[in-house]
Amino acid sequence: MQVYLGLDIVTNKVTAEERNQCTHHMIGFVDPLVSTYTVVDFRNKAVPLRSLQIHKETGIPHSRLLEEQRGQEGGDGLGGPLRYKDPCIFWLHADMEALDKRLDARVEDMLSAGVIQELRDFHIRYNRQKIQDNSQDYQHGIFQSIGFKEFHDYLTAPESSTQQEKDSLRDKGIEALKIATRRYARKQNKWVRNRFLRRPGDNIPAVYGLDVTDVSRWEETVLDPALQILDSLSKHEEPAIAPVRAQGAEQRNKRSHHTCDLCDKVIIGDLEWTAHLKSKKHHYHVRKKRKCDPSCDQSQRTSAPSDSAAETLLKDSCDTVAPGSGDQDSSGTTHEEVPVTL
Repeated sequence: MQVYLGLDIVTNKVTAEERNQCTHHMIGFVDPLVSTYTVVDFRNKAVPLRSLQIHKETGIPHSRLLEEQRGQEGGDGLGGPLRYKDPCIFWLHADMEALDKRLDARVEDMLSAGVIQELRDFHIRYNRQKIQDNSQDYQHGIFQSIGFKEFHDYLTAPESSTQQEKDSLRDKGIEALKIATRRYARKQNKWVRNRFLRRPGDNIPAVYGLDVTDVSRWEETVLDPALQILDSLSKHEEPAIAPVRAQGAEQRNKRSHHTCDLCDKVIIGDLEWTAHLKSKKHHYHVRKKRKCDPSCDQSQRTSAPSDSAAETLLKDSCDTVAPGSGDQDSSGTTHEEVPVTL
């Protein structure tokens, strides 16, 4: 959302002073009055341009390079090996009650900075005609930012509304903004868990949790542990502080052997097997077989093999990891664990 010109408060844009300290790109270069530019638009332009650039520089198709990287030591179905040795991620987390209080305080800071007036000015300049036509769209462009939907009723209240009615709508908007902010924070935490903790592998950096619940103990709970971890990694030593791990993550077998009878494929690795089960090609063959032989569903369910390690991980849940991402369709597939001697 920070690609849009103006609307600095609602998009939590970096200040001019911060931009002077470190170069920032693509800040405020899109006029929200004339464009609904999103990350999808950026991706659709950037990805093919990058592929063309790589082909021009190397003479090799981008897709072939990616395939070679996945096959390198430390690579897997998600991508190639990590560029640097012993990278790590510091995940600052806090007790949810403490975090909610800070998020509420942030909303109050936004209100003090004039976020409602900023939203009102934008509505006047851009959305007046759409409101009259009842065609306002809060699903695209800048309207996806937290704040627009929450204050819609207040900002579009009829002129005949009493001050009490307007104040009530304003208070409801503030509470809705706080709820949306908390929800977004939880979504960010879930993303970290799913992206890094539920995908163990050689090309996933270690994640170290640092507790910021009590900021008065910052040096004790955040700074000192982080420095100790960095010092150990810089010496290629195992840090005394263990990284955050998902329950069952260690069960993923990178060299396990799976056979999909439907697709006539042999899949090596639990991660690749899980990806195959979710693929369009596999689901196409599942639907095709069901259509040809509806009775196969029952027979396959009664003879279904035990879960692979990857499927077991997806079904596991604990305090560290969010619930699984759904059941896997194992129709027409067999599992076989093959021991590997290195």
